[in-house]
Amino acid sequence: MAVQVPLWHHYLQAIRSRAAARAQDYQRAEDVLLTVLERVHRRDPRFLVDYSRDLEAAQFALRSSDGPVVVEVPLRVDAGALLSEELGAAEAGGDGPASCRLGVPRGGAGLEPWVTDDVFTASSSSDGSAQGCGHIAPGKVLRLLRDLLVAAIVHCRLHGLVAPGALNADSLREEELHLSLLVSGGWRAIRFHVLPVVRCKHRVPALEGALRVPGFPEGSLRRIVGQEVALVPASAQLWRVSTDYLLTRLLGALGTLPGHRLDSLSILDRVNQESWRDGGRSPGLTFGHLKTVLLWASALFPAPEDWAELQGAVYRLLVVLLCCLATQKLPHFLHPERNLLRGAGLDLGALYQRVERFASQPEASLRIHATHLGPSPPPRIDHGVKALLQLPASDPSYWATAYFDVLLDKFQVFHIQDQDRVAAMQSIFRKTKTVGGEAS
Repeated sequence: MAVQVPLWHHYLQAIRSRAAARAQDYQRAEDVLLTVLERVHRRDPRFLVDYSRDLEAAQFALRSSDGPVVVEVPLRVDAGALLSEELGAAEAGGDGPASCRLGVPRGGAGLEPWVTDDVFTASSSSDGSAQGCGHIAPGKVLRLLRDLLVAAIVHCRLHGLVAPGALNADSLREEELHLSLLVSGGWRAIRFHVLPVVRCKHRVPALEGALRVPGFPEGSLRRIVGQEVALVPASAQLWRVSTDYLLTRLLGALGTLPGHRLDSLSILDRVNQESWRDGGRSPGLTFGHLKTVLLWASALFPAPEDWAELQGAVYRLLVVLLCCLATQKLPHFLHPERNLLRGAGLDLGALYQRVERFASQPEASLRIHATHLGPSPPPRIDHGVKALLQLPASDPSYWATAYFDVLLDKFQVFHIQDQDRVAAMQSIFRKTKTVGGEAS
């Protein structure tokens, strides 16, 4: 064990040494994109520019992976004056979040810019209601924003507002529910997914319930609960609620707490990129998946001592991640009925084997250079742990701190002295012995 502890810190130090350069590259790329969006706003004031993106920059610096970054372009419209016609997930054609149409009331004051043909679909005589005259069509809004972006990029290039080669707009031709731009921020090119959004007040019961979870700072949570959510395109005619903005703020709130919560996320993202995804060449978990794992781990392990030691902090995330892979279910943090692993097209069995192998013998993946060479300690656990990890699939009551404490004990990283918690762990351990001798 004495050899292992420095490895975790060496690995974290190597990640941190790149964070400043990543943050600078991100800032330069974002400045280019904001210059283009400012031009879009001048051409069409219905599209606003959101400059409050400090948390997104900090989140990018945490990462080793280079997945796309979402940039929201708010629409200048009073969402409270619109008519929201909600559809269930099944009616909208999927098992994701519920979708809605954003109707424009007849004679709505101040909504005149939103009943023009470029963004509006009028109701026919057969489907029109007494209140609404039609709805704002996200498909039309996307096409308009794409045309505005192309014109803005041309203008910025002609007037020398962006450097030659700083923007690659080829992917703007793709038919997606977002607009993709590749922006150079130095030696690194960053892909941004640009989304038109309607900001509105919307209840998120899970977030309100999180106010009672001691793993998050209460003051920050209360501020986040009061934030607006974003309605983003779900199809050519429908919008859906996106909580990405709120999740990023939850992650920022965790960063204000002492301990290694964000450090553990950075380490697993790097291991995921280099080891589990073969340097990014293979499909696999995203930063969003790992961020969700951290949010659940923070709720399940609220005590400061859980995050005081780096190796133990990483294993808090690992036991949650292994359980999700074994049961093939990673619940969305704010909408637990949604499974983030469903439809991801991942080989979850193979991915589980890679993550379990790392959890059992992490040393090989943590060695960065020759000074870290040396014999690896024996495996922490045999493969029988998988049966134990599958218990929450049959009994949701296992999704609790005491159960995950049992897993930490299996991986030899449970060092909690609180007697009530030790007793709860021992109690559920006795219950799990019915799984079988191999898993116990």
